[in-house]
Amino acid sequence: MPELVIPSRFCGPPASGNGGYVCGRVAGYLDGPITVTLRRPVPLAVPMTVEQGEDGSLRVHHDHALIAEAALSAGRLPPQIPGLVSMAETLAAAGRAHYFADPVYPTCFGCGTSRQPGDGLRIFPGAVASRGLWAAPWTPHPSVSDDSGRVRPEVVWAALDCPSGIAAAEAASLDQDTAILLGQMTADLVALPAAGDPCRVIAWLAGRDGRKLTAGSALIGRHGEVLAAASTLWLTVPRPAAAPVTAAPVTAAAPAVGGAA
Repeated sequence: MPELVIPSRFCGPPASGNGGYVCGRVAGYLDGPITVTLRRPVPLAVPMTVEQGEDGSLRVHHDHALIAEAALSAGRLPPQIPGLVSMAETLAAAGRAHYFADPVYPTCFGCGTSRQPGDGLRIFPGAVASRGLWAAPWTPHPSVSDDSGRVRPEVVWAALDCPSGIAAAEAASLDQDTAILLGQMTADLVALPAAGDPCRVIAWLAGRDGRKLTAGSALIGRHGEVLAAASTLWLTVPRPAAAPVTAAPVTAAAPAVGGAA
């Protein structure tokens, strides 16, 4: 099978791949709803070997180390979305997550505040008052679309990633010395938005078990239709030492474009 390379543009933590983007690239080797499990930080700009098992599952290796695994999920994700959020509610909530006051991964492709419009997705969720939901607007940039003008599937995976992590961490009231990393993601893409389509991403905490947080997220189209949904598993880790960065402003009006944690 073709080797997998994650370009440096698609980082989450500075030296490893954005979890959602990586999961989307791995899922691209299979058809249908896919569950991807990340075993180690994903290296950037190096070739990784992709091997398919007799049962149809995939394994990704680098230097003999297992990086990721993927398999078909049991079925299409059920529409267990706690509720939809209007665009007006989304715009009011955008950027208001406590996370953005001191972001752990400011260079992340998905939610990085130091990524400029036209480079990172700049998806900045915030809590929707009294709803138990987090929401962010997202208008895909042409740079993340294919020749047909539709957003590439792996970018939709990335868009579903960070909002679910921010929702999970804030709903679970994690302290400032704790970070989270994506451990597993299952996504079901029903339709791909076109570049320029005004979309919104909603996310919510689904549960907590010790160091594990489970969350959900959904991509909503301009007419309120569910374009994609995801279930994520996050692992709590000590917060890494921060490196100084220059952040672009976190505003709802800033174009959310593509190039993820």
